[in-house]
Amino acid sequence: MNKPSTSSENALQKLENQLCFPVYAVSRMLTKAYQPYLRELDLTYPQYLVLLLLWEHEELTVKALGEKLLLDSGTLTPLLKRLEQKQWVSRRRDARDERSVIIGLLPAGRALQQRACHIPLQLLGKLAMTPAEFAALRLQLHTLLTQLA
Repeated sequence: MNKPSTSSENALQKLENQLCFPVYAVSRMLTKAYQPYLRELDLTYPQYLVLLLLWEHEELTVKALGEKLLLDSGTLTPLLKRLEQKQWVSRRRDARDERSVIIGLLPAGRALQQRACHIPLQLLGKLAMTPAEFAALRLQLHTLLTQLA
């Protein structure tokens, strides 16, 4: 015979008491909030994340992109091919290691950075948070991400 659950055990199984659900829901809603701005640039959210890294680093290996974005190569490869078809990035084998593919920013991809520069401030405005609140939340989320990784 099964032992009856205590009320504290039942409370832990309520959706309202889960950490995963609000994080999941916020992630979906934030991604949705980006869509109107990204649509103007003909970008998906994952493509935008790749470009953010390339605008910062100019070029990275597929492996480094995957590590930074927590994405596997099976997810990244089709995304990178689409960016390459738009002539925003180039893909080439690393001369020092043929197994490694380097993704580099092309001039059109670099020019896109200027067109996208308003996006972070517009999103920050939608959040109705002070810069200090935003920084504190970002730090908490990075800490959580590190602990889970």
